[in-house]
Parts: sequence; C-alpha cells; structure tokens
Amino acid sequence: LLRVPAQAYTTLIRGVPDLVLMLLIFYSLQTWLTSLTEALGWDYIEINPFSAGVITLGFIYGAYFTETFRGAILAVPRGQMEAATAYGLTRAQRFRLVVFPQMMRFALPGIGNNWMVILKATALVSIIGLADLVKVAQDAGKSSYQLFFFLMLAALIYLVITTVSNYVLRRMEIFYAAGTREAVR
Repeated sequence: LLRVPAQAYTTLIRGVPDLVLMLLIFYSLQTWLTSLTEALGWDYIEINPFSAGVITLGFIYGAYFTETFRGAILAVPRGQMEAATAYGLTRAQRFRLVVFPQMMRFALPGIGNNWMVILKATALVSIIGLADLVKVAQDAGKSSYQLFFFLMLAALIYLVITTVSNYVLRRMEIFYAAGTREAVR
C-alpha cells in the first residue's frame, strides 16, 4: 500500500539537487501555509528560517535514510526472524532483540555517509536566510575584514565535528559487530 508512494518519494528526492529542493520547499511551504491559514480563517503563520531549514533537510535526507534502513533490514537473513518467531518472541521483541542489532551492522556505514553529507549540506541553508556556521563566519569576516580567518575557523569547527562523528560511528560499528566473525577492530 505504501510501497509506490515511498518509492516515488525516494526516487524524486534523490534525483533532484538539494539546493533546488531547499528553495522549492522553503518558498512553496510558506505559500501553502499562508493559503491554508487564510482558508481556515486563522492568523498568518510565518515559518522562520530555522524551522524551514530543519523541515527541508529532514525531508531531503529522510529519503536517503529511508533507503539506508530499508537495505539494512533486507540484509538481515529471513531465517533469523523465523527462528525468533519459533521462540515465541513478540513482533516488538523480534525487532529489538534480533533484527535491530543485525540491521545496525549493515546500516552504520550508510548512516555515517548520510550524516557527513547532511553536515556539509547545512551550509546550504544560509541561502534561505538561516544564520548557519558559514553565514556567521562570513558576517564576522566581513565586519572585521578578516574573512579568511573566520572561514578557516568555520572549516576547523566542521573538521572537529566530523572527527568526533567518525569516532562515535566507529565505536558504534565495533559495538554492533561484537560476536561476528568479521568483527571490526
């Protein structure tokens, strides 16, 4: 029932550049919301740039994460679910105790890649007026005439965030690989 809309969503979103989607969602969402509030007789609601950025990035990268998790769940051998059912586990227990730990082993590389891309894509939200790290660095650099310094500082902050993220993801990979033959070291 949901397969066709889900496939259409992931195919469409992954096929259109992020910047185009960001501008389209930001401007059309505000227009749609204004029309809706007028039709319902409500007061005008304005979407601030932060909310628009979060909604837009969530909508765009939700498609990528959907495919990551779908592939990871399909990678778990079907026999595992059958064995869990034979043991009498409930559906929630089967997912939590059997599927999720195995799925995460397959999903973590994709999660890491998607996270790094999202981190870099946050710089694009300055186009819709959100004061992200790059925008703040540009503003500080222009006002102090030290643009290079502030942009290098922003790059360093991004580097620290990605380094910490890589460390956390690596630790998670080690945790979820415990007990497997090809355990990560």
